[in-house]
Amino acid sequence: MGWKIVAKLLNLLHLLPVVKALNRFLRLLTAWGHRLQFTMEWVVARHPPEWFDHFLDNSWKWHQSRNPLSWERGVFGSLAMQQGCRVLDLCCGGGFITYHFFSGRAASVVAVDFDPKAIAHARRNFKASNLVYRCADIRTDMPEGEFDNVSWDAAIEHFTETEIAQIIGNIKQRLTRNGVLSGYTIIEKATGKSHIDHEYEFKSKEDLVQLLRRFFANVRVFETRWSDQFEDRGNLYFWAGEAALPFDDGWMRQVRGHAITNSALVS
Repeated sequence: MGWKIVAKLLNLLHLLPVVKALNRFLRLLTAWGHRLQFTMEWVVARHPPEWFDHFLDNSWKWHQSRNPLSWERGVFGSLAMQQGCRVLDLCCGGGFITYHFFSGRAASVVAVDFDPKAIAHARRNFKASNLVYRCADIRTDMPEGEFDNVSWDAAIEHFTETEIAQIIGNIKQRLTRNGVLSGYTIIEKATGKSHIDHEYEFKSKEDLVQLLRRFFANVRVFETRWSDQFEDRGNLYFWAGEAALPFDDGWMRQVRGHAITNSALVS
């Protein structure tokens, strides 16, 4: 029986309030389960996971914190991606941002992470015909090929400064002439690193700019800050390449089928 037929039948029976009540109960139940998972993984565990399950945000934490950081990362990362681009997503974690923000715009996405559990989660929950997941350590096994965009979201801080330089060198070899590297990282707190597995957290926006300018002619880094009951976090977003970046003069973006110029976006 199709959805429209079921919907018409339930409307005839005046059962819309019952459906709404059922959905509210399911949301509450789902939120309870994801709060329990968050507490188990991130509060009481001796060693928190290296990747974050964004179903926790989607089903519970975002509503509690009113902090849209996960969506912010996806939106800013996808701004540099033209419709029909080829994307390499490094350290994709569980694949939530890869699927919801990148795969709908890209012609093809190769997403990699070194954690088999993260890749298994991504393959189980975020399948798409233009999306391929691979388990690989990008220090030694970065996928070959030519890409219009490389995303390195919430992962650069997991590597040493020497490893970061080596990885960026390999990224440059895979980017097209007008290709863009985009990503997100956390600012180191005065109290120290935010995660036991972080190797190098950038001290400031200037710290990240200085690094990226060793490799790219055009660099843009900007900062946001979010504070809620779970944490206080400074965030750095970056775009880097040899050609125009988002909001540069001459940069154009396709939004819902309409070409929008820089002047139109910032006026």
